[in-house]
Amino acid sequence: MSHQELEECIKTYGTDIFSFCCQLTRSRQEAEDLYQDTFLKAMELLDRLDIQGNPKSCLLSVAVNLWRNRRRKAAIRLRIIGPQISTADMETEIPERGPDVEEMYIDREEQRIVRDAVAALPERYRMPVLLHYMEGLKVSETASVLGVPAGTIKSRLYKAKRLLEKELEVVLNEAWDG
Repeated sequence: MSHQELEECIKTYGTDIFSFCCQLTRSRQEAEDLYQDTFLKAMELLDRLDIQGNPKSCLLSVAVNLWRNRRRKAAIRLRIIGPQISTADMETEIPERGPDVEEMYIDREEQRIVRDAVAALPERYRMPVLLHYMEGLKVSETASVLGVPAGTIKSRLYKAKRLLEKELEVVLNEAWDG
C-alpha cells in the first residue's frame, strides 16, 4: 500500500471507521484517539497491509486489534490501581422547535435505546453486531476481522439477535407503557 492509497482509504472510509470507533468506545474522546491510532498504525504497517480485497475490513481489523490491546492494558491498570469514576455519559439533545418534534424525539430515543442495548451486549456478541450490521461487513469479512470462523460469527449474531429481542422487548414495553 502506498501513501496515496492510504490517503484515498482515509477519504473513502474515514467516516465509517470513526463511527465504528465511537460505537466501540462509547466515548468521543477515546474514539478520536482510536481513530487516529488506527491510521497511524496503518502508516506503520504500510508495506505489510493488503488492501486489495477489502480496505475497510483491513482498517477495521487494525482498529479492533488496537482497541483490544487498550482494553487489556486498562484491565491490568484496573487491577493495580482500582476502579476510577467516569463521567463519559452521552447526552441526547432535544430539538426546541420544528415540525414533528415529538416524532424526532421518539426516533432519537428509540435509537438511543437500541445503541444502549447493543453496548450492553457481552463483547463476544457486540463486536460481530457492530461489524456486520453497522459497518456492513459480510459474515466472512467479520470473521476475518475478529479472527474466528464464519460459523462462530453466524452463531454469535444469532445469539445477539435473541438477546437484543428480549432486552428491547422489555425496555420498550416499559418505556412506552410507563
